[in-house]
Amino acid sequence: MDHDQINNQSRGAEGKDTKSDGAAVAPQFSRDAVFPGEVVGEVTDLNHQDLEKQKAAQGSAHFHRLGWKRLTVVLIVEAIALGSLSLPAAFATLGMVPGVILCISLGLIAIYTSDVVGQVKLKFPHVSHYADAGQLMMGRFGYELVGAMFALQLTFLVSSHTLTGAIAFGNITNNGACSIVFAVVSAIILLILAIPPSFAEVAILGYIDFVSIILAIGITIIATGINKDTITTAAWSAWPRDGLTFAEAFIAITNIVFAYSFAICQFSFMDEMHTPSDYKKSIWALGLIEIFIYTLTGALIYAFVGQDVQSPALLSAGHTISKIAFGVGLPVIFISGSINTTVVGRYIHGRMYKDSIIRFINTKMGWITWLTLITVITVLAFIIAEAIPFFSELLSISSSLFISGFTFYFPAMMWFMLIREGSPFATHNLWKTALNGLCFVIGMIVLVCGTYASIVEIAHKFKTGAISSPFTCAALA
Repeated sequence: MDHDQINNQSRGAEGKDTKSDGAAVAPQFSRDAVFPGEVVGEVTDLNHQDLEKQKAAQGSAHFHRLGWKRLTVVLIVEAIALGSLSLPAAFATLGMVPGVILCISLGLIAIYTSDVVGQVKLKFPHVSHYADAGQLMMGRFGYELVGAMFALQLTFLVSSHTLTGAIAFGNITNNGACSIVFAVVSAIILLILAIPPSFAEVAILGYIDFVSIILAIGITIIATGINKDTITTAAWSAWPRDGLTFAEAFIAITNIVFAYSFAICQFSFMDEMHTPSDYKKSIWALGLIEIFIYTLTGALIYAFVGQDVQSPALLSAGHTISKIAFGVGLPVIFISGSINTTVVGRYIHGRMYKDSIIRFINTKMGWITWLTLITVITVLAFIIAEAIPFFSELLSISSSLFISGFTFYFPAMMWFMLIREGSPFATHNLWKTALNGLCFVIGMIVLVCGTYASIVEIAHKFKTGAISSPFTCAALA
């Protein structure tokens, strides 16, 4: 696919006439997509063309309803989940001082790289998903490579939320049923929540999602704090613990890195904005919220519990409290998980039907193809989660391979290749050259060292027999 063949859905001019959009694409549409199987005459052909234009205009309007506030909400849904409760364990490995420094510095770098992603979207409005940016940088090869990375990582994240849901149900019910049953229930909930194809609709659930994660974190912090007489009596350390191996340290670092992986879906979300230039408000709001939540969660719970903190940290809150925390955290598990299905579904659906009115998902055939696609994605995610005994470690490898690119080295490459103005050594570019060079180096370090650490962890678990069986009924946590 050449660059000029990418479907151009420019968001540039706010006052653009949606009817002219429909007219521009109408000749490519087949009326069978709207009225399958009908036999019509010449007069009704004209009516059908008008209806196709109307459907195109309605579809375009429906997928351009995001403002910066709702963009912030959907970014929060995609970015902040129960994984944030793994950060206290990362602090326990790295120590309080390195943990705080990494949480703040990596958060600020993630805000910058997301700003680069936003600049690329404004300069190239036809970029609908990360794969399109890959094509701008590396041609057809880049489109296919980045598209595969994009689809695999998001599908793995759906698998991860399927397992997390099963763990939550098992904890709440004292493992009252086979864990596969809980995983099936989780997959069904994830599928149902992924049915709305527009991110503006997902944003409505986002408010519930945000309240859910704040309550889960708040309950955990309060419960762990109550269990200690004073913070100073807890066995926490300002520096890394003794005997720390390189693999252990880097797995802890990657847990913090992956917490800031919101750039992967940013192109997809911005494609629905009615005013894309407002994206800066969203990424700064999200970034600062994440830095505050992650740093506070990691530092406080680690200080309260000490070296014995578990991952996720709500397991350290006590038997009863952990059940309550898992219960209030159920919405964030499923809402944050389902948005990954929606994003990868929109990417694949848009690629399959890029020149058809079906892509707007407002016709009978549009809905049939959409529901079929997200069902296939969900079933595949369930099978991956249950069939691969070392799935959690596999997710760590995929995150090291892919998130390192989406969050760090791809945005750096975009700045050098797509939006840089003038020589990288020009005076006005020196600080940006240095900063983007740093982002690229960070991405490469996470790519190589994170992958190595994850492979070492898998080898260790195989050696100690800690790898579970596929499709097991045993408790997952």
